[in-house]
Amino acid sequence: MSVEFDFLTPTDKPALLGLTTPELQDTAKTALDQLGYKVHTAINHGEFLHKFAQVPYQVVILEEMFSATVLEENESLLTIQRMPMSMRRHAVFILFGFSLATFNPLQAFQQGVHAVVNPSEMFLLIQLIQKAVGDNDLFLHTFRESQKQLG
Repeated sequence: MSVEFDFLTPTDKPALLGLTTPELQDTAKTALDQLGYKVHTAINHGEFLHKFAQVPYQVVILEEMFSATVLEENESLLTIQRMPMSMRRHAVFILFGFSLATFNPLQAFQQGVHAVVNPSEMFLLIQLIQKAVGDNDLFLHTFRESQKQLG
């Protein structure tokens, strides 16, 4: 087994993909590359959870059926949903799924993510990522400023 090292600098914007569908993975990687993110991919739940624990990812894109045949088997999504906010606050979580309506805030809330995207609207992905990140930054601005002053 070979170990792959990927060094991150303080100016890197790391993103993590947990996508089973190759077309979705290619589109998401291209969009994130264009937005200046350093993209890491995971091929299964163990790799996804290991990578997420190692790096403070700014954007995490996960597929509803990532490495699963039914939603209840998506260990990565279930783990994120149960994770304390202090461990997940640094990342914007975007969930892809054919059962989801793009940017439906109620569905995002139900799934414990920041935004949901229907793969039929992948052509809008760059704008959708920018909106989700911008909304999250605006929402957490005061919290982050307070944290800096206390730290």
